[in-house]
Amino acid sequence: MLNSLEIKNYRNLKELKIDSLGTVNLIIGRNNTGKSTLLEAIAIYATKGDLNLMYQLLEERGETFKHKNDNTNPTETNVKIFSSLFSNRAVGFDVADAISVGNLENTLFGEKLSSEEYISLRFVKYIDEIHKDEQGNPIRKRRIFRNNTEIIENYKIGFEIKAGDISYILSLDEDKPYRFGIKMFKNTENVQIVRTRNINKGINGILFDNIALTDKEQYVIEALKIIEPLTERIAFVEETPRERSTVIKLSDSQRVLPLQSMGDGINRILTLILALVNADNGYLLIDEFENGLHHSVQEKLWTIIFKLSKELNVQVFATTHSEDCIKGFESVLNNSSSLSDGKLIRLDNENRIIKQVEFDAKELKIATDQDIEIR
Repeated sequence: MLNSLEIKNYRNLKELKIDSLGTVNLIIGRNNTGKSTLLEAIAIYATKGDLNLMYQLLEERGETFKHKNDNTNPTETNVKIFSSLFSNRAVGFDVADAISVGNLENTLFGEKLSSEEYISLRFVKYIDEIHKDEQGNPIRKRRIFRNNTEIIENYKIGFEIKAGDISYILSLDEDKPYRFGIKMFKNTENVQIVRTRNINKGINGILFDNIALTDKEQYVIEALKIIEPLTERIAFVEETPRERSTVIKLSDSQRVLPLQSMGDGINRILTLILALVNADNGYLLIDEFENGLHHSVQEKLWTIIFKLSKELNVQVFATTHSEDCIKGFESVLNNSSSLSDGKLIRLDNENRIIKQVEFDAKELKIATDQDIEIR
């Protein structure tokens, strides 16, 4: 779990420090302050720079196809694509140019990223060298050139993904080097991501299969009761070989109804809770929490999220633009002492520099009670 957070050189977050985090964290701020970007950075941290995730993030922003007609070699194209992750889209080979995400720790030399719990991404210049092991078998090793003044011939450009002291260099000299879904590191954190609008039937079906006939299935039913108190059971039925849809059984009827027919709200709750109960000992990231949810249900949903995050050891990060969402969050945070702790964090864009303001439970209550605008 992240107790604090530092992000450097990732998109518009040139250098962002958050000194303390809770189990449940609500991120607010105006447009273009980096709320969704912060969630992306946490996802990269939790997955230890998983290439599939990074490619998906780039694809969602339309940054993987815009170079397809370039008459450039694969390395130049891949550098352009991956540079989209960096602040100012800069391509640098120095350690200071790297994207880094992780916990902060206090040392004798001041505050810095934890030496064990951080992720670093950067471009590197390297060459492949052939060595022999004890049995005389050839082994290829990649040597990074760390001195920019060194004259290098026939070097290659790679993308280094570093988790703590362990690093992996992805060669960029082939078309779509990430297409094989290479997993470089073991023991990545469990992370579930709920996007802004989409309800992915395929993903929801898989997540439900993971918890069917367990205690977690009842957590899902209780959450759906926020909107439909007569909810008794749900199931996923096959529409096509690749798609299943959700059906619901109500306690006052023998009929089975398509959940989609009951509105966006109950489907959004299903997506959120399925993600939460599948994020044990990991992270749940929610972009625009309030989407599809009437203000009257948000406080009840926050109650369930606070309770389950503590029970399942899940750290939650959610973004919002909604005053109702903030009020519901504050109410649960200050009136349920047995639940998880929480923080509200506002991001501000000051002359293109993103800064944060942190509110604990007491400060948030004062702002809410006095109707102070904090968005």
